[in-house]
Amino acid sequence: MTSQPTARRPTQPIDAATMHRLMLHEARIHAVPGRDLRDLGDAILLVDPIDPDPFWNRLECLRWPDAPDAFDRRLTEALVLFASHGRRPHIWASPLHDAPVDLVPRLVANGFQDLGAGDLMVLTDPGPARAAVGTALPDGAVVERLAGLGPSRAAAAAPDVAHVLLDAFEVDEARRTGLERETATALAHPWFTYYLARLDGRPTAVARRATFDGASYLSSIGTVGWARGRGLGGLLTRLASADALAAGSDWTYLGVFADNVGASSVYRQAGYERLGQSCPDLVLL
Repeated sequence: MTSQPTARRPTQPIDAATMHRLMLHEARIHAVPGRDLRDLGDAILLVDPIDPDPFWNRLECLRWPDAPDAFDRRLTEALVLFASHGRRPHIWASPLHDAPVDLVPRLVANGFQDLGAGDLMVLTDPGPARAAVGTALPDGAVVERLAGLGPSRAAAAAPDVAHVLLDAFEVDEARRTGLERETATALAHPWFTYYLARLDGRPTAVARRATFDGASYLSSIGTVGWARGRGLGGLLTRLASADALAAGSDWTYLGVFADNVGASSVYRQAGYERLGQSCPDLVLL
């Protein structure tokens, strides 16, 4: 008998080691196109040697000392580290187990500003993912699973994926070349699967799954403006979740801006729940 997919329940405690595992897992995914990643023991550092965008240059999963003098010394060391890379100090708070417990107020007191909170959501109900397998698609729709492509096929597929992402997330057209290059790199990497929905042959919606080390991270979930409201983003989320479970992931998770009510609702309907509290995105301006 084939076992049914399972998922973590929200009542299951998540310890600091598990939180660190998930944050390091996500950071390793973001590092794939050639970014530098260092596990500092008491924090995770991601640095892009080319792009100064704070999203790609950050510290996260902090476990710093509680004593004020020791905390201040560690913060000063972190500021010097960012300066050595020519990057603006940027710290992501974690939904659980940051240390000290008043990390965010201390950073704000030292001049950091919150640019907007984010939520980490984990798959807790496998039902919607299980039900999506074999579901009839809307008329004219097809879903392609793109994974493990050779360099030429990855380069050929990347523009359609990038087209959806540029429209869905209102990315500046100047980023197209870099986005296509990064997408092609991921399409050829063994961790990644892209789910590309087409309507009447036109690239319409996309989602990305990265699976390794027993966990799956979903990202880049978006639909072009003219096709929104047809449920394609939710469908791709559920299909990617089903594949994550089939691959044996004990954690399947994603991130979303806390104020993106529509996307959060789609993910809840797909079986996800928020982990801990919303996390501020802190930059020293």
